[in-house]
Amino acid sequence: MVIMSRVQNDVESQGGEARANHDGNHENIENWLPISASRKAKWWYSTFHNVTAMVGAGVLGLPFALSQLGWGPGITVIIVSWLVTFYSLWQLVQMHELVPGRRFDRYFALGEHVFGSKGRFGYWVIMIQQLIVQVASTIVYCVTGGKSLKKFCEILDPSMFEDIRQTYYIIFFVCLQLLLSQIPNFNTLKGISLLAAFMSICYSMVVFGSSLAKGLEHHPTHYGVRSHTTAGITFDIFNALGTIAFAFAGHSVVLEIQATLPSTEETPSKVPMWRGVVVAYTVVIVCYLTVAVSGFWAFGDLVEDDVLVSLEHPAWVIAIANLMVFFHVIGSYQVFAMPVFDTMESCLVQKFKLTPSRSLRIVARSIYVALVGLVAVSFPFFGGLLGFFGGLAFAATSYIIPCVLWIKAKKPRVGSFHWIASMCCITLGCIIAIVAPVGGIRTIVVSIKTYKFYS
Repeated sequence: MVIMSRVQNDVESQGGEARANHDGNHENIENWLPISASRKAKWWYSTFHNVTAMVGAGVLGLPFALSQLGWGPGITVIIVSWLVTFYSLWQLVQMHELVPGRRFDRYFALGEHVFGSKGRFGYWVIMIQQLIVQVASTIVYCVTGGKSLKKFCEILDPSMFEDIRQTYYIIFFVCLQLLLSQIPNFNTLKGISLLAAFMSICYSMVVFGSSLAKGLEHHPTHYGVRSHTTAGITFDIFNALGTIAFAFAGHSVVLEIQATLPSTEETPSKVPMWRGVVVAYTVVIVCYLTVAVSGFWAFGDLVEDDVLVSLEHPAWVIAIANLMVFFHVIGSYQVFAMPVFDTMESCLVQKFKLTPSRSLRIVARSIYVALVGLVAVSFPFFGGLLGFFGGLAFAATSYIIPCVLWIKAKKPRVGSFHWIASMCCITLGCIIAIVAPVGGIRTIVVSIKTYKFYS
């Protein structure tokens, strides 16, 4: 009996040491990963992170979306989408600390908890959708950065830069991201994100002012929808819904942003996070409506899928606006890429048992940036990409998944406000998720007929 007791004590001791080692190792990895490495952010950091994530490439496509929907339906869809995503973002912020004493620093971790670990259904569904959003955003930002830099250089000196292909500008943007991608964690990104948020507000106001001046100078003759056939109008509506959904993409990184904030029992992270989100969303709706309305008013149904391409005068103002867009998407790229880096590095360290190191980061992140750049160079169809990706995954992460998680976790009473609001959001998100990719693919197919690869 004594021997058996000693053996049992030894086993329990070894088990306790193993658990302690595992917990300590897990904590060390968490302290190394870019999302959870630092929790010293201030509430206003979340403001400019969210502005950077939201007011990006999507805002430049909103006048084009209005030209596909028309005045009334277009403005209505933008406002309804803002309200719906504002509500679903509130749900995510509240669920960051769904379990007392525990933080869900990553979107898929929340999904895994809510749906249970059996089969890891919540983990895989949300992680795949989230990665699609984040990877798609970095692809579109490569295209936007390249196009904006090309426009800036051509306005600056047409004789010198007019023969340089857009491909080279995108490659330059990718090379810049190769350097910036070595920033260790999300919180140390704050300076670049602040600059990006400031640039987004500035170029939105430049577009607004320039569009007003253009509209006063010469009104377009037609404010109807772009297409003149039933099929064309239908596909354009589908694409416009995806473009607007793309403009509300911040949900895929909101829990990761909140993870950088400190949290105590007296002041949980949801308090400062929500304060930052309210300020950010106020900035978002002001920028979206001013750019969308002024751009469509100035150019009517002839507006380009990137409104800055339509604007030509005064040349120096448009050049500065394009340069601002270039600087903005530098930061936006990093905000969406950082959670991808976190997922990659977590997998390499925890699944493949590689040692956390700077060389691991350099290699893994460089491969990702290079692959994304290759896709952007190969398929630089701005309008079609917005619609396709906007419907494919953005609608799910911004409109559908937060509400599904809320209903599953909080179990609101059927017929209550939160139940009705969540079901309405889910319904709208499902409609966008079904029809928008179809419109996006059609836009890409139309564009590809006249496109020469790597031109």
